[in-house]
Amino acid sequence: MAVEKYPNNRMLGHRAIVDGKAGAYVWRTYKEVFDIANKIGNSIRSCGLTKGSRCGIYGANSPEWIITMEACNAHGVYCVPLYDTLGAGAIEFILCHAEVEIAFAEEKKVAELLKTFPKSTEFLKTIVSFGKVTQEQKEEVSKYGLSIYSWDEFISLAGDQEFDLPVNQRTDICTIMYTSGTTGDPKGVLISNASIICLIAGVDRLLNSVNER
Repeated sequence: MAVEKYPNNRMLGHRAIVDGKAGAYVWRTYKEVFDIANKIGNSIRSCGLTKGSRCGIYGANSPEWIITMEACNAHGVYCVPLYDTLGAGAIEFILCHAEVEIAFAEEKKVAELLKTFPKSTEFLKTIVSFGKVTQEQKEEVSKYGLSIYSWDEFISLAGDQEFDLPVNQRTDICTIMYTSGTTGDPKGVLISNASIICLIAGVDRLLNSVNER
């Protein structure tokens, strides 16, 4: 709906790094984000993932993070955030416990994913860097039969292939959010589409109550 109503409005932005310093914001419109998310979704599906498959996302907030999540949501793929704060070994545990088949990561985090080999490769088959991929990384993943792509490579992976979007239900899982819990290994919390809708509706109601939109 937002793409139809406001295709040329700014949606996602990042600050360009110039000489080591954050410069002006560079923006993508709703339509631009929508088109990229469609391509990422088709590329994910071309890797064999279907509704209910798991996709890990590892890194700081970025336009690529959000675009990947939107692509997952569209195709009913469960989004599994990955982060360092749960301590050493948590990334490997989550990849295996959630049976993650594809993992997206900011460029500097790709090396951390490779440290989870070989255990995570029981399920993990594809890695996508939000930035570039080195030759050494390509050689390392090939030893375990995995594929690795840069962001730009992955966008065009599906080519002209287009996959039908599944019918998503409110009761379907949107994301699996791992928390530290009180003891033991991280715990995966299943968050449904209905939970996300409820959260958005609550924010919308609050903004309306103070005459803000």
